[in-house]
Amino acid sequence: MSGRDPELNHDSDLGRELDAALETRKELGASYEAELVESFLAKVEQRIDATVDKRVRRQLAEQQMVIARGGRPAPGSGESHGPGAAFGLAALSLVLAIPLSAIAAAQTGLAGIFVCWAGIVGVNACYAGGKLFNRGARREDWD
Repeated sequence: MSGRDPELNHDSDLGRELDAALETRKELGASYEAELVESFLAKVEQRIDATVDKRVRRQLAEQQMVIARGGRPAPGSGESHGPGAAFGLAALSLVLAIPLSAIAAAQTGLAGIFVCWAGIVGVNACYAGGKLFNRGARREDWD
């Protein structure tokens, strides 16, 4: 077994396949160019899929090993929502606040607007509080 990386062998294999496709194009002419390109791209796609599958399997195996040993999955492995989710909730709340406020004002007046906005603020506060609570629980695990 050589010390070379198998992924480098794939690159050289793809290079040989590209050279073969170009030689075939020279022999057959431009009329078969689309088929040759599609064939080569299909091979590239298969290589990419195989590489991605291999990496995903490797990461899943590593996570399972960590969990089996009693550890926690690495941060960013789907456990935390990140700032994007908080921004999305805030933006959605503001967008929905406009029609909800109009409906509440039309139905019950000022009291309806207060109830509507209390609900919007409550949903956002619960989300933020839940994130802080979860973050605090993770810190306690380290102590």
